[in-house]
Amino acid sequence: MSTVRSHMTMSLDGYIAQPDDQIGELFEWYEAGDVTIPTPNEYIPEFSVDAASASFLRELIDDCGAVVVGRRLFDIAEGWGDKHPVDAPVVVVTHHPPEDAAERWPNTTFVDGVAAAIKRAGQIAGDKDITIASANVTQQALALGLVDEVCVSLVPVLFGEGIPYFSVLDTGHLVLDDPRVVQGKRAVHLCYPVRK
Repeated sequence: MSTVRSHMTMSLDGYIAQPDDQIGELFEWYEAGDVTIPTPNEYIPEFSVDAASASFLRELIDDCGAVVVGRRLFDIAEGWGDKHPVDAPVVVVTHHPPEDAAERWPNTTFVDGVAAAIKRAGQIAGDKDITIASANVTQQALALGLVDEVCVSLVPVLFGEGIPYFSVLDTGHLVLDDPRVVQGKRAVHLCYPVRK
């Protein structure tokens, strides 16, 4: 059965981007080592990470059958040129798909609503896992009880302000189980099972 996990790189004070959507030093860990992990994306042809981060990243990539993102991230990344770096199909949560979506992003699916997007991602992923890579979509999926694991690549930088990974939870407290911890260079990778 597929696992639905969220994964974001986050500053120590809880932000996934600066107020202007720039990532600052968050992604330094993707270039902090000598283990090369190739991607199908011409703009991000490879990651160069340390051995521990490589093991963590390979697991995320190899097990991923679909990536779910929000329209905002999709637009910022310009749809990754229709080739996401984890080499999995992308499902975008949006009320209004781009008019040229079928021509410009033929490998991307646009779905209205988080629950519908997770369902569609599950159909695409088959036995593989689903990764949610957007903060707002993660919030909504957590509120709907659709997330099995919350993963954070925690990096040693303080932004002071920005776009949070988590904010007010509509459902109140959400209890997670103890994390699996991978100590990498420029990031500590934490994967928390969601207590159900």
